[in-house]
Amino acid sequence: MALWIILFIAPLLGAYIGYTRSEDTNVFPWIDLWLIWRHYIILFVAFLIHNFLLAPLLIFHQKRIPYSIGIALLLSAFIATQYIAKPKFEPRHPRFHEMIDRPAHKDNPPDMPFFADDRPRPHSDKMPEIRGHKPPTMFREHDIVSVIILLLIMGMNLGIKYYFRHRQDRERLITLERQNLEQQLEYLKYQINPHFLMNTLNNIHALVDIDPEQAKDTIVELSKIMRFVLYEGSKQKVPLRQELIFLDNYIQLMRMRVTDKKVDITVEIPQVIPDREIPPLMMITFVENAFKHGVSYQRHSFIDINIQVTDNHLIFYIRNSKVPQNEDRHGGLGLKNVKRRLELIYGTNYTLDIKDEDDTYTVNLKLPL
Repeated sequence: MALWIILFIAPLLGAYIGYTRSEDTNVFPWIDLWLIWRHYIILFVAFLIHNFLLAPLLIFHQKRIPYSIGIALLLSAFIATQYIAKPKFEPRHPRFHEMIDRPAHKDNPPDMPFFADDRPRPHSDKMPEIRGHKPPTMFREHDIVSVIILLLIMGMNLGIKYYFRHRQDRERLITLERQNLEQQLEYLKYQINPHFLMNTLNNIHALVDIDPEQAKDTIVELSKIMRFVLYEGSKQKVPLRQELIFLDNYIQLMRMRVTDKKVDITVEIPQVIPDREIPPLMMITFVENAFKHGVSYQRHSFIDINIQVTDNHLIFYIRNSKVPQNEDRHGGLGLKNVKRRLELIYGTNYTLDIKDEDDTYTVNLKLPL
């Protein structure tokens, strides 16, 4: 629209500049200006028809045949309008205005006109037509140029519409991807909560018959853990301090279960925790798996956990023994979830190194804070 406004204003400015510089300043050239504007108005109407009626057929609905038919009809109507808008008559000879009457002499009849080049023209019955105007021709060079300009305008219009359509589609795609990521993250969180609760209740169930008092203490610890899971686990990020406290409470809960077992549990958590944030429930899956698959009832086993914060990164390291067990083989849901969450949240801006060896299982995770 700004380009069209400039296009309509430009002839007016040109006419005004010519008017002010001309010696004859009595009449402003409105007639010449109207002839230019009339041509622009025809182009503008054709542009509006293409912009609002024809272009959407191709860009939004992919209807090529109706669009091609519409373009053909529009061009036909444009050419017909150009022909109708022409002057009724136009000069037959480009130098018609130079025609003058010469005195009659013996070699030329009195009604024989002479042109500025002094060449006599033969007398005929059609001489009035020569002196006057002829009907306008169907196609002039100006008309062909106008059709080419209209085609360029429609091409530019399509290009601009395709650009904005592509940009809108890209923005819409980014929005949908972001919403999809958020929905996937929420779904994964909802899977973590029952998965974590199920494993913890199984641990408490094992303590009920062995040590009822310890089972009661375990339930108290479980309430602290579940409070964090319910109220903080739904957030996108939580303070790193709260996440590490939650992790330490879970480790203490597991210690109650393996008190009489031959298990060495080593935990190193930094005393000074920076004021940073981290997605909740990101490390608990690895700790759960370590207690689930690294604790033996018959032989010595170990679990080593080390957490460090350096250079705005969290380094989580856990290594545990692998104990052959005839447990269910349909597990692994928590590990798949945490890998998927890492991909959705961090993309490629994280490091996860898992070594599954014969006797040990090692996880080294590095996350930006």
